[in-house]
Amino acid sequence: MDTRFLESFIAVADHGSMAEAARRLAITPAAVAQRIRALEAELGTSLLARAGRTMQPTEAGAAIMERARLLLNDERELKALALADTPAGELRIGAIATAVTGLLPGVLARLAANHPQVEIYVQPGNSIELYDRVIGGELDAALIVEPPFAPPKTHAFAPLGEEPIVLVAPGERAGEDPLRLLASEPFIRYDRNHWGGRLVDAALRRLGIRPRERFELDALDAIAVLVDRGLGVALLPDWPPPWPEGLAIAKLPVPGPAITRRIGLIWPRSSRRRRLIEALIGEAHGVSGTMASRGGATAAPAAAGRECR
Repeated sequence: MDTRFLESFIAVADHGSMAEAARRLAITPAAVAQRIRALEAELGTSLLARAGRTMQPTEAGAAIMERARLLLNDERELKALALADTPAGELRIGAIATAVTGLLPGVLARLAANHPQVEIYVQPGNSIELYDRVIGGELDAALIVEPPFAPPKTHAFAPLGEEPIVLVAPGERAGEDPLRLLASEPFIRYDRNHWGGRLVDAALRRLGIRPRERFELDALDAIAVLVDRGLGVALLPDWPPPWPEGLAIAKLPVPGPAITRRIGLIWPRSSRRRRLIEALIGEAHGVSGTMASRGGATAAPAAAGRECR
């Protein structure tokens, strides 16, 4: 049995559609459908059925899902054991959106150059859901915002960078007082359900300001675009570039002690892929160090009145 068929079946069952499974597996929907048909023919039964707009496992499909996951995991373990003398094999990691576009590309480039036998699967998401997937064993590691609590002793968190919380305002307001802008202008809030959004809440409480809220979003780049359109101001982490192109916004330092969003990697201490994870951390430190030497957000707070165009 080709384990790629099982992988496609699990992807459709988990995400409810052939199109989404294809996107995550980097193949076409037609290829996913072909793999599913081949697996069903080999097992002699239907494994998936349409329920409304989604694809759901049949009774037979649900019965084999747990065993299929174990088989896929065993295959990955065999690859890792066969190449035990060097970092090699598949590593399944998660990453928040700003890490996917900022830190991660450099890390993947260094891994490809220095450890060509490491295969990386990347699952995007927010910190809370990615944390849960690492704790639950669905992912080997994840680049997330540092949790506001101590992870279990079975897991480790390695800080890789800090992003100061800054006031983001339209570019023409660069020379104005940040506190006055926060108190008088409409406020676009970083979603309080996210760990980074709770840091913004902490900054507002420290400043003693209750802003006039207009919107609340969980997409940082979308918030930056709304600020550029003159719809308000926001407190955001000064994440590493790229930011959306063509913005005319000012990043103003928040008065008082700095509040920062720490980004790092969480992983299980007893992972059998520890060698791969250590290689990933080493390359991530190299990338974050390069960003710091270039004045990136991982190292230093934004300069007063700095404009982003």
